[in-house]
Amino acid sequence: MAVRRKSTEPRCVVLIDDDVDARQMYAQYLRLKGWTVFTAADGRAGLTKTLELRPDAVVLDLAMPKVDGWTVLKQIRNSSMTAEIPTIVVTAMPDTRDAAIYSGADAYLSKPCPPEVLHLQLTALARIQSTRGDVV
Repeated sequence: MAVRRKSTEPRCVVLIDDDVDARQMYAQYLRLKGWTVFTAADGRAGLTKTLELRPDAVVLDLAMPKVDGWTVLKQIRNSSMTAEIPTIVVTAMPDTRDAAIYSGADAYLSKPCPPEVLHLQLTALARIQSTRGDVV
C-alpha cells in the first residue's frame, strides 16, 4: 500500500535515466512543477532509491548500464513494497511499448519526450491514485 500524504505535501518521484541531459531536463522541470525529484544514473542505483524512498512514481528508461530498465521494472512489480508505485517508461528504444506495458509499466512515452508531456502523465497517474484512495 502506498504511503498516505497530506494533499499539501509535494509528490516524490524517482527518475532513472543514464542520459545526463534527459535526467537533468526532466528533474528540473518537475521540480519547477512542485515535485520532489530524486535521480539515478543506472538501474541498480534507481532500484535502491525506489526501495528506500517508496516514491509516488518512478520514471524509468529501459536501456541503461549495470541493471537495465526491464529488470528494474520487473523487480518493482515483484516486490510487495513497490508493486503499486506508478511507473512511467520513457525511452528511445523503438517498438517496446507493448512489451513495457505487458511487463508492468503504467504508461509509456517515447523519447524525445517534452518534459511537459511527462509532467502531464505523472499528474494523470497521481489523479488516478488519489481517486482510488491510495494517496491523499
